[in-house]
Amino acid sequence: MLVFLLKRLGVMLLTALCLTLIVFVLVNLKPNLVKLAKEQTGSRITEQQVEVWLDQNGYNRPLFVRYGEWLGGVARGDFGHSTRFNAPVSEVLWPRLWLTAKLMFWVMLVMVPGALLLGILAGMREGSAQDRVLSTIAIGTTSTPEYVSGVVLTVIFASQMVGLQWFSGSATTAADEGPTFYNFTLPVLTIAIYGMGYIARMTRASMAEVMTQQYIRTARLKGVSYWAVVLRHALRNALIAPFTVIMLQFPWLLTGVVIVETLFNYRGFGWLLIEAAGNNDINLLLACSIVAVVIVLTTQLISDIGYVYLNPRIRVRS
Repeated sequence: MLVFLLKRLGVMLLTALCLTLIVFVLVNLKPNLVKLAKEQTGSRITEQQVEVWLDQNGYNRPLFVRYGEWLGGVARGDFGHSTRFNAPVSEVLWPRLWLTAKLMFWVMLVMVPGALLLGILAGMREGSAQDRVLSTIAIGTTSTPEYVSGVVLTVIFASQMVGLQWFSGSATTAADEGPTFYNFTLPVLTIAIYGMGYIARMTRASMAEVMTQQYIRTARLKGVSYWAVVLRHALRNALIAPFTVIMLQFPWLLTGVVIVETLFNYRGFGWLLIEAAGNNDINLLLACSIVAVVIVLTTQLISDIGYVYLNPRIRVRS
């Protein structure tokens, strides 16, 4: 297991270096640097003045030298200065990331139990009317992007058009004053509904496969009740594959966070990423890319480790 972990950590480190290098090169392309210079000094400056500004701020030095210096700063916890917020990047990034972490906590709390329940109920009676109805619901939620479901939920539950007005159509107060049932329900549901369908479908497929195994039929022939077979024998094995899928949902949720936080004006990590990109804030963009890479690679590592422990056959081979 130790060798496995060391190999995975080595691959993670190499992947992170490659991805951050790609992002660093892209945000430091000449047209982007020229745009940054004009934004910081005035859009009517001459090309010569642009070059002077780039020289003064070190952007004309060799790319790999600047990349090495940037990596060294990151290792010390120094992500540079944000041109958009005129503050150290770390002071801007961590509070926004914490807001998104709170959002993701509630999303997972709603999404995972709901998806597992749908998948188990559908898979335990494969081909039945119950299976077809629940599978259709799962496919429908997966095929509806967040910007559509978010608008629909807002129109139904938060606008005067329908008249319900049960929830707030903005999550600004959730970020400023703290989340409540009134201001946090729609952002949570918008992300959870989209991710729920895929997990439910994978759980359904896993459950349906387990229910056809020989040991399940043997238990039924011995007189064990149907629900006892499901709860004692089928459920544990059926949840191995969904565990991996749940962990791999985090990269997809990052995309949903960008859309939903912008839609509901929740000023978390996704909102910050849009602000950094829209205002050409290079240091903030690089910091956001590091966070995204670390989240993706860490969840993949947890997924691999969890799968090894949950599946005895994999553990024996390792």
